Amino acid sequence: MTIANRRQLLVGTGLASLVGALPGAGWAASGTRLEASNPDLFVGTGGHGHTYPGPSLPFGMVQLGPDTDNARWDACSGYHRDDGSIMGFSHTHLSGTGIGDMLDVLVVPSRGPLKLVPGALDKPDEGYRQRFSDERAEPGYYRVRLESGVLAELTVTERTGQHRYHFPAGEGHILIDFAHMIQDVWDKGTLIDEASLRIDPDGLLTGSRRVHRWAKGRRIHFAMRLSRRPDRVQFFGDGDVPAAKGTTGINGARLKVALFFDDAGSAPIEIKTGISAVDVAGAKAALAAEAPGWAFDATRAAAARRWAGELDAVRVEGGTSEQRTIMASALYHAFLSPTLFTDRDGRYVGLDRQVHTVPAGEAAFSAYSLWDTYRALHPLLTLVRPDHAGLLVRDLVRQTIQSPAGPPVWPLQGVETACMIGWHGVSVMAEACAKGIKADYASAWPQIRRRAFDRTFKDIDSTLGRGFYYDLGFVPADKTWESVSRTQEYAYDDWAMAVLADAAGAHDDATALRKRSLNYRNVIDPTIGFACPRFADGSWWKDYDPIQLGHQPDKQRDYTEANGWQATFLNQHDTYGLIAMFGGDQAFERKLDALFTAPSTMPRNAPPDISGLVGQYAHGNEPDQHAAYLYAFAGAPWKTQAMVRRLLMEMYKAAPDGVIGNDDCGQMSAWFVLSSLGFYPVDPVSGVYVFGSPLFDAAEVQLGKNRTLRVRAIGNAPDRPYVQSVRWNGKPWTKNWIAHADLVRGGELVFTMGDRPSRFGTAKQDRPPSYGHGAV
Repeated sequence: MTIANRRQLLVGTGLASLVGALPGAGWAASGTRLEASNPDLFVGTGGHGHTYPGPSLPFGMVQLGPDTDNARWDACSGYHRDDGSIMGFSHTHLSGTGIGDMLDVLVVPSRGPLKLVPGALDKPDEGYRQRFSDERAEPGYYRVRLESGVLAELTVTERTGQHRYHFPAGEGHILIDFAHMIQDVWDKGTLIDEASLRIDPDGLLTGSRRVHRWAKGRRIHFAMRLSRRPDRVQFFGDGDVPAAKGTTGINGARLKVALFFDDAGSAPIEIKTGISAVDVAGAKAALAAEAPGWAFDATRAAAARRWAGELDAVRVEGGTSEQRTIMASALYHAFLSPTLFTDRDGRYVGLDRQVHTVPAGEAAFSAYSLWDTYRALHPLLTLVRPDHAGLLVRDLVRQTIQSPAGPPVWPLQGVETACMIGWHGVSVMAEACAKGIKADYASAWPQIRRRAFDRTFKDIDSTLGRGFYYDLGFVPADKTWESVSRTQEYAYDDWAMAVLADAAGAHDDATALRKRSLNYRNVIDPTIGFACPRFADGSWWKDYDPIQLGHQPDKQRDYTEANGWQATFLNQHDTYGLIAMFGGDQAFERKLDALFTAPSTMPRNAPPDISGLVGQYAHGNEPDQHAAYLYAFAGAPWKTQAMVRRLLMEMYKAAPDGVIGNDDCGQMSAWFVLSSLGFYPVDPVSGVYVFGSPLFDAAEVQLGKNRTLRVRAIGNAPDRPYVQSVRWNGKPWTKNWIAHADLVRGGELVFTMGDRPSRFGTAKQDRPPSYGHGAV
């Protein structure tokens, strides 16, 4: 579908930070102090953004929040802004994913008769769902008033969720629905097993279960304590069968427990819950260390301070209030995932399903949406949070060593989901290696090499067709689904693995991988100029239609969440080779023009992920999110500048439907953050950023190690998106790109903007490098 043009946003000026101003903080072009501007946690909770508004710490293990639905695609995070009722409050969520899971340990505070099922979304009175009002969310805190009269408040530490419920006078109850989870029409067989609930004599409630949803076989354990002892406790087993009176524990699959209070409103009821993927002992340890007393307000304040420090990574001046809110919200969402996966003692569940312990000072993480986030989220973190990026990459090295599948694809809660295609964990590791982030990359190389060269290494869904790729130089459409995209993305992973091979001293392997990374060319039909399905005998799809998703539209896709138009520009690492295939700069520029101006027609079987269309470019999905920057390689950087500014202004807004497409664990948000600063990593592994069009008049970026990057856009305005000249640390800069190695040292990058295209950056010697060299 095409999107309507959104409001022109850049009108006006103003001064903002992404968090409240801190004492002594602030730099601005005007020399004045930065004012407060906070993220809107409801951005992305409507439309198809799939974010949630509940509290979490940056990259925290507990991501507490309200669940409005668990049984449709737009409920992947458990919450949708358009839903009119809340089921309860669970302790784990996914932010912006296109597949749902988690929603562990649902807490339902209510009054009146006990109800054990939530009821349908369109019939909230039939179950324990409750309509709601007075909803408020801010970093580290959430509040809502339920129709039962209960005022619910939530806050968090890294591994604990803390609730405070204000009941009206009289009776009330709290249901713990341990059967609650994301449900999907494709789910088959047993979804929950090995579940248990137990209450100790001192009132500590503990539980464990195994879940077979997306991350099949993942485990969750919790320990929960209430500030007041309930007057009665009732357990319910499978089928909601009540347990015998006096029961203190129960085993089964779909379990629940109700806690009754004769005068629930006499004082607020607080709940604190620790979680672990390892065992109940880990959950108890989290509770003891991170929530030793009853200090909800102190915990809330600590969470706010933690977020203030993190969101201080980027401050901006100029633009509109709405744009500053978009920036703040984007940075917030970029700091939610990957999520912490280590217990207090350093234990975690590896991808081999065994319990491991990280070295002191290290951590394990979950929810790596690598097919999405290698493109912009991880590059953003290497820039603004290099120490945290180091934690992540060292974790990926360990996971590569431990996983039976080698380099991670989409690991979630100790399970390799094999979601999407390729094994882009190598891209994140290679990018970090190229940028000087310390990790033992050589230790991961044997497993990486198996995926790179060993045809006997067992394939998973994301790596199918490797044998054909080795032998034919492409994945045939008559042998493996999503063959075109597989060929292209396997080629990019070859490019990334070459960096890691060199780091391991395997230089012959590196040479072979760089050569093989050009295999992407083997699925671009030179006679039609499109990425096209190709068959094992070398022939092409004769009735090619770039709008379609595959040569058998109703049976098989040849592209991954894309069509022929979008896949044609998927190559990120050999742009000059791609330009040559199209006949040179002018022909390539015309092809890019055609991408952005073609009719926005999609086939009837197109997935909803392909959204945010400008012509056939789809900003709401990842495969061609770098495409606007490719003009810079062909000598037309002004077209990059105009299109990037347009995308910044049209594809995001400060509203629940303000993210086009799924936020994908922060990838969509990271695109906005980097692009609004004026640069973007077309090929993250190269360590190079291509200039676009800075959105704000000025920005200050904290780089770690007391280094600061300042970006200014002189003469910036909504109708002045074109870069006229650039200065770096006071000196003229003629290139239309800059290296990470330069930016990360800190300094001042100054763009002079205008209302007409200029010749800045058009000379071949000033164009970005690709495949290790510049334009020739």
